This record gives sequence, structure tokens and C-alpha cells, in this order.
Amino acid sequence: MGSAACLGLVFGLGTAAAAAELTIATVNNGDMIRMQGLTDDFTEKTGHTVEWVTLEENVLRQRVTQDIAAQGGQFDIMTIGMYETPIWAAQDWLVALDDLPESYDADDILPAMRAGLSHDGTLYAAPFYGESSMVMYRTDLLEAAGMEMPEEPTWSDIEAAAEAMTDKDNEIYGVCLRGKAGWGENMAFITTVANSFGARWFDENWTPQLDSEAWSEAVNFYNSLLENYGPPGASTNGFNENLALFQQGKCGMWIDATVAASFVTNPSDSTVADSVGFALAPNKEGVEKRANWLWAWALAIPAGTQQEEAAKEFINWATSKEYLALVAEKEGWANVPPGSRTSLYENENYKEVPFADMTLRSINAADPNNPTVEAVPYVGIQYVAIPEWAGIGTSAGQEFSAMVAGQQSPEEALSKAQTMVADEMEAAGY
Repeated sequence: MGSAACLGLVFGLGTAAAAAELTIATVNNGDMIRMQGLTDDFTEKTGHTVEWVTLEENVLRQRVTQDIAAQGGQFDIMTIGMYETPIWAAQDWLVALDDLPESYDADDILPAMRAGLSHDGTLYAAPFYGESSMVMYRTDLLEAAGMEMPEEPTWSDIEAAAEAMTDKDNEIYGVCLRGKAGWGENMAFITTVANSFGARWFDENWTPQLDSEAWSEAVNFYNSLLENYGPPGASTNGFNENLALFQQGKCGMWIDATVAASFVTNPSDSTVADSVGFALAPNKEGVEKRANWLWAWALAIPAGTQQEEAAKEFINWATSKEYLALVAEKEGWANVPPGSRTSLYENENYKEVPFADMTLRSINAADPNNPTVEAVPYVGIQYVAIPEWAGIGTSAGQEFSAMVAGQQSPEEALSKAQTMVADEMEAAGY
């Protein structure tokens, strides 16, 4: 037996795979790019090499969905999320991850992440990191305005802070929010705003509700925030664009994924690293739902890959406790992928990271089984866990992006989205 095969056995996956080249599709964000830089560690341990296909979020979703539905076999591992995992597992499109070695300690995965990445109680994707959403804000700008951010702000608090921090002459905008069209881009954020205003996508009979007063109030408020206090070109800004603006000191606040915290507080990337505070996602006065989501970017193996054993070895490496320790050693504890394992939040070194507690509080505050004030027939906070959602969310996202660009009113965007969703759901037989 060769040395690579021996290492494969030591690494804990039974019969060692011969050295393989894995093709992995992933998203172009900081944690994933950091993983690519550490892949030599995996190759040294197993003998397997990796070819990366790194794509922008919307493009990644499109590519992996097309490939797996057509059984195209382009990828040995795909980066997918909580929306796709249970739906694809039900179609037998994914390999179950129920035989990872005992040392992997699957029970250590945070319960919310494990539940969202399972189907019928079996794990089908392993979380590389988990996230909720929260408020990231400039403590120096708020202090200069004589204001403080509550730990549990309302939307009125957000609006007042946005107004106070906006200084357009110096290119400082009170609030940066997602406006780029996409079911996982602007619709993820807008849906959480709607939830927090008491809105829902569907009633219990699957009748679309975008013509409701709560949706109108939520969308008008979101549009007004960006119109009055947002940066120019907000309709084309997604996660990466707003991250860059915040790091450059151009956002007073940014409400987005908790995973961004390590990037906005990293002095080598962020000009405002020493003056960032964190708060829970907002709610509307009198409404108990907060605008925080729940998500994991996870690694999954498409059924039919010729490299199943090697792919499991990679997932075992990339989502393990040992990988978190490797990142901590190389990059510091603040840059460890967050939100995936209970043990991380029990680690005394990690407890000192300034955003660790707020990230965990945000994740624990998110309940995909009860995402709205009124009862709904679906699971999911910033998405609706049905196969039709990707199409519905993408089309609606285009209408709301056009609204932010000033091409139509909130009422026109909602009316078009309501009609489109009703047509799609009727065609799908709901």
C-alpha cells in the first residue's frame, strides 16, 4: 500500500481511495478562498489533488443546479445551502454523509445547521460555515452623532441611525443593503424584512400574499432606506459589493450575514476594523419576529460521482474541528469559519472574538419552522423550501431590483411579483 493510501486510512474513511483529482464548485467569498489556500494540507494528508471552480453566488447556484438536475457529472463536490440540500436529497441527487468517521463528531454540528442540511434525519451536506444575519455598524460615526445602537434594535432605531450617519458629501452612506437581484441575494434580505413586518409569502392554502398591507409596508420601508441613506447603484450591490463598501468606510451600517464580521474587523482588509459594533437584526415595534435568517454554505457530493470516497475525505477535512484549528493557527481565531460547530463556541480562545457571542445569539434566534407571525405551510426564513422557489425568488428579485434602481414604484414591483407568483404556483399545481 502506498503512502497516500496509508494516510487515507489514518484520515479515517475505511478503504482508502487511490489518489484522485477532485473538481469542486464553490462560491467566491472570503472563507472559501481561504480554504483554497490551505488545500495543500489536504493533499499532503491524502494524496488527492483539487481543481477549484470558483463562481459568483448567483452563477454558482445556476451552474450546480443545472449540472445535478441533468446528471452532468461536472463536479465531485458542490457548495450548496440549506435550501437545496433537503430538496435534492429527496430526489436522490446527493450522497448521504452518514458514514463519516467517528472522529468527525457529527453530533458537534450546531443543531440548527444539522437539521437544515438533513433529509429524513440523515445528513446530506456538511456545513463549511453557518450564519444568521445581524447589524454591523460604525461605532465612531454613531458616537459622533451622540447616539448608541441597542443590542436589539427596531427598524426605527435603524432609520434614525442611518439618517444621523449619512454624509453624502464625504461618500458615507447611513446604510448598505442588498439590492442585486437573486433569490439568495436581494430576496434573502427583503424576505426577512417582510417577516419582521408581519408579512408572509403564502397563506396556509398556498395563496400568494404579496398584495398584503404588511408586504407593502415592508417593501416601502426597505426602498425608502436605500433611496434616502443608501449608496448610489444599490440595485447592483450584493454581499461582496456591500462588504467592499463597508471595508472602505462608506457604510454607516450594513445588515447582512454574520459571517461578514471577520472581514469587516480584519485590519489588513478593512479601514474601519477598530470601530465596528454588532447588534441583532431589527424588528418592527410590536412585531416579535426579527429580520434574521439562517443559512449554511455546505459541501455535498452529487450522486454518480466517480470519486465518492475521495470526496468524503475532502469533506471530512474541510468541515472538521481540525480544519478550524488549522485556520486559527494560520490566520487567527477571528478568521475561523463560524457557525458550524458547538465546540467552537465553547472554546475559550474563540469566546474572546468580539462578534462570536452576537453570531451565536443571531443563529439561535432564527427558527426556520416558524419564520413568520402568521402560520405558513412552508419551512425556511429567507426562502421558501419548495422546488419552485428558485424561479419565483429570482423573478421577484428582478422586480425589486428594478424598484431600487428607480424604474418602478414599490406598488408596481409588488403587483408584478404577486401576479407572477400566483401564475407560477397555479402552473405547479398548488
